[in-house]
Amino acid sequence: MIEVLIICTLAALAANVPFLSVRLFGFVALARKHFGWQLLEWLVYYVVLGLLARLLEGRIADVHAQNWPFYATTLALFAVLAWPGFVWRYFWRKPGI
Repeated sequence: MIEVLIICTLAALAANVPFLSVRLFGFVALARKHFGWQLLEWLVYYVVLGLLARLLEGRIADVHAQNWPFYATTLALFAVLAWPGFVWRYFWRKPGI
């Protein structure tokens, strides 16, 4: 049960990080982080979080095989979790900040 809470919390944080920071992956300073960089960073966080979830599932029980509907659903849920960061970045902030 604690693993599920860890994954959900990390997913909420990881989905919003690309929109809250001007640094690429938290390390590389960019003058301006375009949406393409944010999308790439967001997708990398999705994959890393999926691998972490698979690792935690393997600790609990046998890992179940997943087909494309599972990945489509989790990607859509990850996009929903990213909505607050996206709104803050593109709708609430003033341009140039």
